[in-house]
Formats: sequence, C-alpha cells, structure tokens
Amino acid sequence: MAKRMTGQELIGCFDEALRNGHIFVCYQPKINHTTGRMIGAEALMRWKHPEFGMQYPSDFIPVLEENDLIYKADLHVFEDVCKFQKALLTDRISAVPISFNMSRHDIIHEDYIDLLEKIRIKYDIPVRLLHVEITESSAIGGMELVTGTLRKLHELGYKVEMDDFGSGYSSLNVLKDLDVDVIKLDMRFLSGDIGGRGGTIISSIVQMTKWLNTPVVAEGVETIEQADYMKSIGCSYIQGYLYSKPVEAEEFTEKLRRFDHEPAAAAMDLISTMDAGKFWDPNSLETLIFNNYVGGAAIFRYQNGKCDILRINQKYMKEIGMNMTEKEILCSDPMDSFDEENKQIFEDTLNRAIRSCDEESCETWRNVCSKICGPDRICVRSDVRMIGKAENEYIFYAMVRNITAEKKRFMAVEDSERKFRMASEHANVYAWEYIFSTKQMRPCYRCMRDLGVPAVVENYPDPVFETGLFPMDYKDMYYEMLRKLEDGAEKLEAIIPLTVGRIPFHVRYTTEFDENGKPLKAYGSATLVVDGE
Repeated sequence: MAKRMTGQELIGCFDEALRNGHIFVCYQPKINHTTGRMIGAEALMRWKHPEFGMQYPSDFIPVLEENDLIYKADLHVFEDVCKFQKALLTDRISAVPISFNMSRHDIIHEDYIDLLEKIRIKYDIPVRLLHVEITESSAIGGMELVTGTLRKLHELGYKVEMDDFGSGYSSLNVLKDLDVDVIKLDMRFLSGDIGGRGGTIISSIVQMTKWLNTPVVAEGVETIEQADYMKSIGCSYIQGYLYSKPVEAEEFTEKLRRFDHEPAAAAMDLISTMDAGKFWDPNSLETLIFNNYVGGAAIFRYQNGKCDILRINQKYMKEIGMNMTEKEILCSDPMDSFDEENKQIFEDTLNRAIRSCDEESCETWRNVCSKICGPDRICVRSDVRMIGKAENEYIFYAMVRNITAEKKRFMAVEDSERKFRMASEHANVYAWEYIFSTKQMRPCYRCMRDLGVPAVVENYPDPVFETGLFPMDYKDMYYEMLRKLEDGAEKLEAIIPLTVGRIPFHVRYTTEFDENGKPLKAYGSATLVVDGE
C-alpha cells in the first residue's frame, strides 16, 4: 500500500530515484474530438518508490521546487521523452509532438535551454516533435525573463504552449504579453457546470484566441458532455480522462498505433495581408484608417446562418444605426433584420465571397428598429470580403452604405416611367429618356418597333439626324433645346416635323435633377399633331 513520504525522505532518495528510473514519464494524449485523431501528448512526471509506492505529484513537486531540484527532474523527464521519440523513429512508428513542462524554477537557470538543446541534439530529435509547456504563473514577477526565454525557444524552433490558462488571476494580461503558440484551457474553470457564467467566459476566450490565430486545447475533460460543449464553441482539441488517463510509454505506444494522427491547425486562417494584432491595436495605422478614413465599416463572424458583429466604426452607426447605441448594434444579429428573400441574397453574397476570396457586393432591404426612431425599412449596399476562416466559421470585413433615399427615388421614377410607357403604347405617343452625362438616348418600345431606333443611341442626337428621323434643318434648334435642358430648364416643348414625310409632332421635355440640383436625365415625348392643335 502506498505511503505518503515526507519532504526529507523525498529529498534523501531523489538522486537514487533518477538513477534507477523511479522518477519516470507517463503520456496523456491530446485528441481532436471532431475527427477522433491524435494531435499530440503531454509528458507528465511520476514517482514510484520501490517500498512506499506511487507518490502524488502535488506532494513531491513542491518539495523539489523548494529545494531547487525541480530543474534536474525536468531535465530527466525531457531526456526520457527524447529517448522515447528516438525509439519510435528507429522502429518507424509514427510519432506526434510531445510537450514537456518548464517551470519558472527552470527558467531562472540561464543555461537551462542550452542543456535542453544538448540533450535533443544527442538523440537527434526533430524540434517539431517537442513542445514546451509553461504555466501562466511562470510569468508572475518575471515577465521580462519569461519573454526572453520564449524568444530563445522560438528561435530554436520550439512550439510553446501555455498550460493551465484560466487558473490564475492575470490570464488576459499574461496572454497579451506572452507570444505562445497553443493555449491549454483549464476545464476546472467550469467547476462541473457546463453552462452559466463560466461557460460564457470560456466561449469568449475561445473566440478571442481565434483572432490571435492560436489553437486551444481543453485539458481536464472527463465527460462527453464537456467535450461536445467545447466542440460546439469552436474548441475540438481536448486532453483528459474521457479519452485516456496518463499512461506509461509501452501503453502509449499502443495508442499511437491505434489512433490516426493529424497536426494541430491554427484556430483561424487569416489572410496574409491582415495583421490581426495591429488591427485590434487602438494606436495602429489600421485602426486609424478603420475609424476615420473609410465609410461605414464592420467586422463580423458568420457561422451556420448566424452573424455576430465584432467591431464597427462610427460611420457604420450613422449609415444604418438609426440612433441605436453601439452596444445595441454589437448585440444584434444582422440576419434577424432580413426577410427570407433578402436574407438569401445576403447569404449568397457571403458564399460568393468565400469561394472567390475577393470582394462581393449586394443590395438588400433590412427591417431595423431603434428605441428613438422606431421601426423602419432601409436599403443597404454591402461590399464584403472574407478575411479569415476556421472550419465552418468565417470572418468578414464589410463596407456598408445606406442607399434608401436614392433607391426610393429610382423606384419612383421607374414606376412613373413604366406607367407612362404603358400609356404611350395605347396612344399615338413616342417616348424616350436622355442621359446628360453619357449623351445616351434610350427609346420606348414603339420607337424601336415603328421607327427602327436601336435600344441605346450613343452620342445623341447626331444619329437620328443622320438617319433622317429628325430633319437636318431643325438640328440647331434641337441642340439649343438640349443645351437649355442641361443648363437647368425644367420643361421645354416645340413642334418639329419628324420622319422623311416631315409629319409634325409635338415634342416635350421634362428634366430630372439630383439632390444638388444638377440635371441627371431629360424625359422626352413626341405626340402627333392633330388638326386644330
């Protein structure tokens, strides 16, 4: 039966334990819960005394730390890991990256990394098969030292994992300052309850790490409910008793043979031209441009038909906010503002942007409501570009413009023109529109059918004089009419003989102006002059 050894007893037999293998390594797999494949493992120190049996790490590790012996034990573990990886490579067994722990007691030894490298080179182990795990508590009271250690490890090619994230009191501050490659999320944070405030905070942490382009491993997962919950919020990598307890080398080798393997992927694949860190930095040039030198802009996440707005600028609020607060907009799902037809248009545009990896545009009507303005229906032009993706989750950058006023004006003119043209088909009337900026004339159906006018007449009116539809002796008078319209005349009319038969028609023009009073189009009509007119 195991007996708990005293600190003095542990120290007294420490060297013997290293020599005789009483201190040894167990391995706990890291699994992709979505695919069931192994992505790596963690090496864990164990101590089995020949007389007193297994000792708890919570008992012997603090004793080793207090007596400055932990670095010797950690080097012993590292060498065991290298021996194990070397045996796998020699036997042609597919290996996975194995992480080993580095405590703050190790970091204060200036030559510790050099000693690690000496062992790795001795066994000729590729650095990709060795990950370093540090705890966030390692940085307490020595951030500069830890930062320098991480820099040196990265220069040598090691991946660095932050262990027990969420168990300390300064997690976000440590994460901000330490350049780690993988985050290991402590599931004890949930305290056995998957939902509630703990679940909300963990979900937020997982989403945040995607912007850091950092994979997350949930450690301490014991139930299928915990694993399924973590997968549902975007964290598929788990470590814990659900798949395997820590096992000795021989049993772990069998697991390596049994499990398929896959590399751990970054949480979010951001486009190479986007530096997420700079984008979220309030003092960066990217943020300055986003806030001040572009139109209405937003960053949003799209997944399974739902959108979460991550960031907006002030111009976005002016374009479609209707006096809504920034909090109201950020807490809303833009998809809820669409009817089914417009939702389909918007989703089709997002899917085109995903396929093309380029900017795509659409115009959609949205139903919006604010406490101040009440409900309204607005038309928004959206130019969207995908800037990141992870499995079925996508991050988009969107430029938006409220085009409701011009859309309604266009619809009113279009409706009026439609009604006029329908009426003209039942009367002895020919109709057309003239666009000042392009000098294009677009005729009605009767013009095309009866007079042979093409669908678009370029450089109007020269071609109609050349064909004889308008007599040449009226050319100067007609040009003068167009000049007056372009100068701002609202209405003009004249009697002009048309066609080779010089049949008299009453020609009328009405001008449409833009919001600045500048002429846009002139709507013309020609009505046959009857006797007595």
